[in-house]
Amino acid sequence: MNLTNDFDSLFPAMPFNRRQFIVSSLGAGFALAVQPIAAQTAITTDSAGLLAGEIKIPAAGGDMPAYRAQPTTGATYPVILVVQEIFGVHDYIKDICRRLAKLGYLAIAPELYARQGDPRQYTEIQAILSQIVAKVPDAQVMADLDACVAWAKEHGGNTDRLGVTGFCWGGRITWLYSAHNPKVKAGVAWYGRLVGQNNELTPRQPLDLAGKLHGPVLGLYGGADQGIPLETVKEMRQALVMAANRASKSSTIHVYDNTPHAFHADYRPSYRPAEAEDGWRRLQQWFKQHGV
Repeated sequence: MNLTNDFDSLFPAMPFNRRQFIVSSLGAGFALAVQPIAAQTAITTDSAGLLAGEIKIPAAGGDMPAYRAQPTTGATYPVILVVQEIFGVHDYIKDICRRLAKLGYLAIAPELYARQGDPRQYTEIQAILSQIVAKVPDAQVMADLDACVAWAKEHGGNTDRLGVTGFCWGGRITWLYSAHNPKVKAGVAWYGRLVGQNNELTPRQPLDLAGKLHGPVLGLYGGADQGIPLETVKEMRQALVMAANRASKSSTIHVYDNTPHAFHADYRPSYRPAEAEDGWRRLQQWFKQHGV
């Protein structure tokens, strides 16, 4: 298997320089842009029975900070990559890793903006988008996720049972990585953008890759999401149905009516408990169904 060649066939115009990391460690708490958090709903999962905390992933340009959680008992664990929202690897994403570890997974959430900046320190969402997110090449993200898989394989992970899930920005990346890495068994994309402006840094969108998935993807979307028009969800559904690729045809999208963006983010006003719980149940079933 040659991930580089596979990736280049999908993203031929995406060189990225091997710049150094400017964020060397993960912080505590939540991103400033989402303060104050909805403390009455924010879920905290304890680390009892888990090996959980910050790790360093060898990657192009140095060591990439990441959060890892896994059970303390057992020998090998199926691996799930957890891809951040635009706010980076703050406490919500870390908690997602612990929730997955409680289910028996080795979960890794890399700080994928660490070469461009620290989104946790910005007070405005628009500043994060313009100063950091807009400067992150998809090629860099794919390579960093590959580095996480390599690390997991060397540290007790069963990468023959590899899954990926992500939220918002990470939902888009979930679609892309499922088309990039042939080892992905399944993905779960939470309200990830499906279309967008193609450019040198983001030359392909999920809709462009609907027929090229290696592992089937479950998309979870809100019917009242102001940033992801339902028309684009319908386009993606149609593209998946029309795909010749078996994994693509096995993919599906579930839409929660009258539900906003970020409905799983339990620390934000957009949180919808019933839909979030149903989505989490679907995630567990999806990964089990597809061998993760």
